[in-house]
Amino acid sequence: MITNQQLIFYCNFLLPKKEWLLALLMLLFSANQMSAQGKVIGGVVTSAQDNLPLPGVNIMIKGTKTVAVTGFDGEYSIKASPNDILVFSFIGFQNQEIAVGDQSKISISLSEDTNKLNEVVVVGYGTQKKSDLTGSIGVVDMEAAKKTVTYDPAKMLQGQVAGVTVQSSGEPGGFVNVKIRGINSFTNNNPLFVIDGMIVANPNDFAPGDIESMQVLKDASSAAIYGVQGANGVVIITTKKGKSGKLDIKYKSLVGFQNVARKWDLTDRVGYQKITTAAELNAGLGIAPGNDPTSPSYINNVNTNWQNEAFQTGIVQNQSLTFNGGAESLGYNMNVDYFKNTSYLNSPQDYERFSTSLNLYGKKGKFKYGSKIGYTQSDKENFNEYNAGQSAIVDLLGAVPTMPVYDPNRLGGYGGTDNLTQRAISMNVIGYNNLITNNGKRNRFIGDIWGELEIVKGLKYKIDLSFDRLDFQNRKFIPPSDLGWYYITTNDEASLDVDNGNQSRTFVNNLLTYEFSIGKHKIDALAGWIQERNDYYRHWSRGVGYTPGEISQIQYADATSAGEYKNTVTNVSYLSRLNYSYDDRYFITGNFRQDKTSLFSEDNNTGNFYSFSGAWKLSNEKFLKLPDWFNTIKIRGGYGELGNNTIGVYAYSPTINAFAGYNFNNTLAPGTTVVSAIDPNVHWEKTATSNVAIELGFFNNDLQLTAEYYQKKSTDLLIGVPLPYSTGAFPASITTNAGAVKNNGLEFTTTYNNNHHQFKYSISANLGTLKNEVLQIGLNGNPIYGAASKTEVGRSIGEIYAYQTAGIFQNAADLASSPTQTNAGVGDVKFKDINGDGAITDADRTYMGVAIPKYSYGFNFSANYKNWDFSMFWQGSGGNKVFNGLYRNLMTEQYGNSHVDALNYWTPTNTNTNVPRPIIGDPNGNARDSDRFIESGDYIKLQTMEIGYEIPLPKDLFIQKAKLYVNGQNLLIISKYKGYDPDFNYNDGLFSRGYDAGSFPNPRTISLGVEVNF
Repeated sequence: MITNQQLIFYCNFLLPKKEWLLALLMLLFSANQMSAQGKVIGGVVTSAQDNLPLPGVNIMIKGTKTVAVTGFDGEYSIKASPNDILVFSFIGFQNQEIAVGDQSKISISLSEDTNKLNEVVVVGYGTQKKSDLTGSIGVVDMEAAKKTVTYDPAKMLQGQVAGVTVQSSGEPGGFVNVKIRGINSFTNNNPLFVIDGMIVANPNDFAPGDIESMQVLKDASSAAIYGVQGANGVVIITTKKGKSGKLDIKYKSLVGFQNVARKWDLTDRVGYQKITTAAELNAGLGIAPGNDPTSPSYINNVNTNWQNEAFQTGIVQNQSLTFNGGAESLGYNMNVDYFKNTSYLNSPQDYERFSTSLNLYGKKGKFKYGSKIGYTQSDKENFNEYNAGQSAIVDLLGAVPTMPVYDPNRLGGYGGTDNLTQRAISMNVIGYNNLITNNGKRNRFIGDIWGELEIVKGLKYKIDLSFDRLDFQNRKFIPPSDLGWYYITTNDEASLDVDNGNQSRTFVNNLLTYEFSIGKHKIDALAGWIQERNDYYRHWSRGVGYTPGEISQIQYADATSAGEYKNTVTNVSYLSRLNYSYDDRYFITGNFRQDKTSLFSEDNNTGNFYSFSGAWKLSNEKFLKLPDWFNTIKIRGGYGELGNNTIGVYAYSPTINAFAGYNFNNTLAPGTTVVSAIDPNVHWEKTATSNVAIELGFFNNDLQLTAEYYQKKSTDLLIGVPLPYSTGAFPASITTNAGAVKNNGLEFTTTYNNNHHQFKYSISANLGTLKNEVLQIGLNGNPIYGAASKTEVGRSIGEIYAYQTAGIFQNAADLASSPTQTNAGVGDVKFKDINGDGAITDADRTYMGVAIPKYSYGFNFSANYKNWDFSMFWQGSGGNKVFNGLYRNLMTEQYGNSHVDALNYWTPTNTNTNVPRPIIGDPNGNARDSDRFIESGDYIKLQTMEIGYEIPLPKDLFIQKAKLYVNGQNLLIISKYKGYDPDFNYNDGLFSRGYDAGSFPNPRTISLGVEVNF
């Protein structure tokens, strides 16, 4: 390129010879000046992953403030000189620098940023760069989590974040149980879910495919901003937002087939009749005619395998359509999603949901705005329990083989047992669940609108209004039917229960934020005022008395009753946060929140919660010289206090009966009496947490490691303290703050990404340990007993508590020389005399192991090569014991069906066994809670595996991307557990956490899917 000095030299040298050259040189000078000022550079920016245009990419001339932004189609133009360097940057992608030179068109593809430290994560009421976090926040890998086929986003957390445990069942639309860093309360341990800034009770009404990111706030230093609602941890879910660009349409379709991966080994007709006959003879009874080959009522033409009859192929399907596009002034994202799961049990029980959402986002000058509208309609046909608390799975396994599935001679058309022929009270689960209509409908609307104004540089005010409304209807009709002996529903007993109601939640958030920098100092502050109102209304009606075939409406019942209930709870909160950093080395965060609620009396309705945390990036210190392969060392720690207000409405106010009269000298005197005893000083539960962690990064941060220690101590736990019956209170207990519990453990997380070659892969793993200890129970420390469990001060919540066995009584001498065991006989189970008093009593029960897993873990691997991709996810837990209640039921050796193990029962000729003699009534209590039914809870699962192929398409085709994939879920279980699945979710996860009483097994699912971008 000719410089100005060169032009002047040429003019002085050539001008005397050729005057005409003067004009030419002046023209060159003018062109040179234009070149120095710059030229227009244009091009297209696309994603290296799918070659789609990227709108909103920033293109900046390095060292200047000159910036351009790509439009809808990824195109841009910017004025730059040949000596300039263009810097292309976009959130979630790696920056690229290109020298202009003599180029006039520069088109590039941006690769995804695999360095998670640069990721921006959502925290309470704001965002932060992951590398700047001071609190314990787990970021879910959504690419891996979304490969879990589920209706509930909570299920996607399983195994993805250290310290987070998830229990679920195979029931369509069933509840998912989530615990973060242990059990902190005797009432409620479910985390708080926040979706797009809106606090929701649970996320099961939201489509998982619409989620963009999930973060788990695990400690008080990160969750204190949510105050009284954050004691059990917080799960923040962000859905996809509208982005400027041309219309982008995505369609996803999945169809899966489900079946039960394992089955119990149960006796057939011959085995069942053998065990029952022996039990009757040992009890001195005659043989039931249905089991007696010499009786004309002997049953030998029915041999029902109830598992084969009940279990079928369930189908799960999910269809979704997404529209995304818009301009900077208004971008939109609309999602329509349909999910249906038919049961793998031969019954109408299934779950169906239709949901749609619209997210809007825009910017005009210094004003940003947006809104979210969502509507979900779901329909769930529930499983039915004849006896409350006894699941359909228990009844299914215990059903006798001599009972047919169908019997046209019985009312309803299903089979049953006979009290004279079989003497078996056996439930026909298939018939019961097909005859009964038990439907639950939910209609949910959510609406959110917000606006944010930058008042002056760095100072922003945001107002956010949200409304969440749920309308529900539950309808259960039990018609007259004959399912045999005990399970006969007469016309007078036929019933219809209709339960309708609604609940709504309204929030008004006023937030003020301020960010500024002074040299190497950076400060951002948050202050807010939040108002919340919760309204609940319920109306129920009951009709009793229907004839077969009669219309199932309340007005046709012989007798009716009804009732209603409503309440309102209000909360006001003041919150603040201060983040300070210096030179990208030192970070400090402080949170404070004050909550006021109508749940408590005026003297106790205010709670103050706070936290502080800090971090130090040692790797940014000049005095520390690290090798080139060692990139990051960061230490962080924090302390804070949170609350929990899970208590009934008006629980601080006593209930009275204003119509309580008393007879004085044959005269009825009107009066008033207190019905329930109440502690008027009941208040918040409190949880204090502390933690310290180290974060390391190697090989340009491709390899990242995190190790963390935490401790949580919860005090003032709400608990029911027993009262003397003389108080007249019902129930005979008083709820007060008289409990305490502690959780502590270690968490390890590691990730490795290799995207530097054509074969790209990623590995991540996490491990969390947990030790739980009860510090206080009530005022006197009286233990709490659960199902084969005991909770006591100094031990873990819900530890397995049972008798130890010492073999089988082999003869009369053995029986006589053993500690006294009431009603024991030869062939019965011998129990250990733990306290040494010479008799077997309740006092001989002992602790048999913790029910809470001591450790849990997850492992993700994903890879792609050219158009192929592969991933697998393993998850498991261990160190805990499980009481197999199902196995106990199948080993009682009574009139129900049995496990095949029971065929090895003790007889005088079969003494080398641990299975006692069968005997009707079980006088010795052979089936009592004992180590016979306690098993290891350790397991590891291949939760998901997926193989996908992206179909090569012509560039000018209207379809931009098409992918086919096969997905497998719950493919392999490695466990010694005899039951369906050691990952069960039958109980509430508290005092009876380790008791498997019939959770619906998680099914094996094989799915075929397609994704298409238009």
